[in-house]
Amino acid sequence: MRVPTIGESITEVTLSQWLKEDGAYVKLDEPICEFESDKATLEFPAEAEGKLIYVASEDDDLEIGALVAKIDTSVANDSGSAPTAPQPEAKEEKAPQPETKQTDSNTNYATGHASPAARKILEESNIDTDSIKGSGKDGRITKEDALNAKSNQSNADVKPSKVEQETPTTSIAAFSRNTRSEKMSRMRRTIASRLVSAKNGTAMLTTFNEVDLSEIMTLRKKYQDKFVNKHGVKLGFMSLFAKACANVLMEMPDVNAMIDGNNIVYHDFVDISIAISTPNGLVVPPVKNVESLDFHEIELEIKDLAVKARDGKLTLDEMKGGTFTITNGGVFGSLVSTPIINEPQSAILGMHTIKERPVAVDGKVEIRPMMYLALSYDHRIIDGSTSVTFLVKVKEQLEDPLTLLMNI
Repeated sequence: MRVPTIGESITEVTLSQWLKEDGAYVKLDEPICEFESDKATLEFPAEAEGKLIYVASEDDDLEIGALVAKIDTSVANDSGSAPTAPQPEAKEEKAPQPETKQTDSNTNYATGHASPAARKILEESNIDTDSIKGSGKDGRITKEDALNAKSNQSNADVKPSKVEQETPTTSIAAFSRNTRSEKMSRMRRTIASRLVSAKNGTAMLTTFNEVDLSEIMTLRKKYQDKFVNKHGVKLGFMSLFAKACANVLMEMPDVNAMIDGNNIVYHDFVDISIAISTPNGLVVPPVKNVESLDFHEIELEIKDLAVKARDGKLTLDEMKGGTFTITNGGVFGSLVSTPIINEPQSAILGMHTIKERPVAVDGKVEIRPMMYLALSYDHRIIDGSTSVTFLVKVKEQLEDPLTLLMNI
C-alpha cells in the first residue's frame, strides 16, 4: 500500500497515527492510518483483506507513492492462519479475548488504546493503560501521554528519606529544568511557512476602528428564540459580521481582489474564509457566495465547517478558495491584534472581545458594548483611504442593523 495522489499541490504527507496494530487483521476499505497533509487530515483505507504489516512509522514524512504498509492476503482471519474449509459440528475452544470499547467511527481503536510508540513506553515502565486518560482522537493514548505518565511515575517513586520527612516543608522547592523536543506537525509547518511568506511577501498594514454593538445585541436578544425555532441554529455574531463585510466588499471590489503576477484579479462574488481553531492548528475554510446567503444559511455553513474542521474531516475542496478572511480572536479574550493576511487574499478582518466601556453619546457618557476591529491589508493593491473607508462602512452597518438587512 502506497501513499495515494491526494491533490495537485500536495507532494508529501506525514503519517500522523496508525489506526490498526502491526500484524492486525484488516478488512477491505477499513481505515488503517491517518495522513496529515498541508491542508487536512485524511484516513487511508486498506486496499485488500488480510494481515497488516507496517513499513512506515508514525511521524514519518512520506512522498506521494512511498510505501506505507503491506497486507498479507493469504491470512483470512484473526488467528493469522490461512482459510480452511468449515468442518461440520466442529467446535474450537478459544481463549477469552480482552473486551475492547468501540468508537462511533469506522475504526476499531478504542478509548484507552495506546499507539505503538506509546505502548512501548508504557510496557518498559510497567504502566497500566487503564490508569491513563488519552488525549488523542477518541481518547487514544498518544506518545506524549505515555511520556507524561512515565514522568509522573518517576516522581512518585522518589520517596523522601527519614530526615527529609521530618524536615519542615518550608525548604526551598526544586524547580524543574526538563526540556523536550517534538516534531512539528505538517499542518503547523505549513502554517508557519505561509505566515512568514505573507509577512515577507506583502506590503501589510493594519487599520483600526471600534464598533458599538448595542443594536446588534438588542437584535439578537429580541429575535434569537424565533430564529432558533425556525432555523435550528443560533444567530451569532459571525454571520452578521460576514454579511456586513460581504455587502461592503461588493461595493468596494479592491478589498475583495488579489494580485496574480502583474495582474489584479477581481471577484464578482464574496467567499469569506472563516478562521477555525483546531487541535492541529488554524484552518480557514471559506463560506461561498456570502453576498447571496441569508443569515441562517451562513450560520449553518459555518457550523458544518467548524464541526468538520475539529473532527479532521474537511475535504481539500472545502479548504480551497476564499476572497476575504474573518478571524475572531475575541473568543479567546483578545482585546486588539493585527491579523496576518491569508495569501493570496489582500485583506483580513480581525474581530475582538466585547467590552463594556464608557463612550460619549449625544454629549453624555454611556456604558456601551464595544469591540475593536482591525483590518490588515496589502498596501500594494489597497490604498490607506480605501481600507479606512471599508472599515467605517462595516462599522456603520453593524451599528445600524436595518441598513445591514436592507443592504443599503
